[in-house]
Amino acid sequence: MHGPAVKLSKDNAVAKKTRLGVILFIFYTIVYGGFVLIGLLKPELMGLHVIGKQNLAIVYGFGLIFLAIVMGFIYNIVCTRMEKKLNK
Repeated sequence: MHGPAVKLSKDNAVAKKTRLGVILFIFYTIVYGGFVLIGLLKPELMGLHVIGKQNLAIVYGFGLIFLAIVMGFIYNIVCTRMEKKLNK
């Protein structure tokens, strides 16, 4: 058996990281809610061709996936900077 790979200590950035996570979650929820509302209230819009021969449902759906990935990178970059600044 071996010990932990890193020494864990108090994270002074936890409050700011939590706040950022909540903000990003709310933003994504609003964007996703738009997708759901379009599908619920105006489903015919999902069939509109918006980029080439791709309809709104495909473009919006892939956009949601791409947005989640980009937001994950943003969260990681910002949190790393906060940890370096606040955990000296």
